[in-house]
Amino acid sequence: MGLFDRFKKKPPEVKVESKPKKVEKTAKEIATEKGEPWVTILSMEVDPNNIQNGAFELDWNDKFIANLIRAGYRMNPKDTDADIVDRWFTTVCRNVVLETYEQYQAMDPERDRVVKTRNIGDGRSEVS
Repeated sequence: MGLFDRFKKKPPEVKVESKPKKVEKTAKEIATEKGEPWVTILSMEVDPNNIQNGAFELDWNDKFIANLIRAGYRMNPKDTDADIVDRWFTTVCRNVVLETYEQYQAMDPERDRVVKTRNIGDGRSEVS
């Protein structure tokens, strides 16, 4: 031991326990790990100058694409995943419109109205 060794102090040991941060998995990751199809709407935009125009941004996993391909949504071998999803989403939107139209038709009081005409002579008709 040297002359000055006894004056040297070791710094106190500091134990830092770091807990691993628990990273929450996304719904997409969970579905993908389970082998389940998954799709969601990430955002929707509406044209402020023409509110009838807009766009949706979708996200999906590979299992969802595989299911769409099996269901016949791939029309061309060169179709991208986005083409396939767009075709499916268009079908979904079309079905919503058709269902809404059918409900409107079912509730329309004029739907069962029958127009009757009766010839009353002299080239005239009575309409009721």
